[in-house]
Amino acid sequence: MILHPQLQQDCVVLGRFELSLLLLLNDAQYPWCILVPQRENISEIHHLSSAEQQQLIIESSLLANAMQQSLHADKMNVAALGNVVPQLHIHHIARFKHDIAWPKPVWGLFPAKSYRDEALKTITTTLKAQLPSLQHL
Repeated sequence: MILHPQLQQDCVVLGRFELSLLLLLNDAQYPWCILVPQRENISEIHHLSSAEQQQLIIESSLLANAMQQSLHADKMNVAALGNVVPQLHIHHIARFKHDIAWPKPVWGLFPAKSYRDEALKTITTTLKAQLPSLQHL
């Protein structure tokens, strides 16, 4: 599967689940992961087989739970939009009552701020430790 160029540019690959590639968006303002089912030419969840849909929900739930628990998020925003990047991908954003966009949606409010090396290492280590089924790449 070829990852969409925008996702390649904006994200760091953390690993792989049974169905999906796990990415971390390089924006330190919000812990923001993205699941990308590894299927060619798929833009909608309903384009996946029933078994793949179920697997995606399992992976999404594992990720959302791991993010909420390890990061102590007040709310998890989970969405599949695809208006800019047509390749099926599911956003998982940990939201906090003190984040700069709260309570508004994060899209387009502020330019991304890249993680510094130590912060990137910390969040990737934290998330990977909470996801034992993740295959590290």
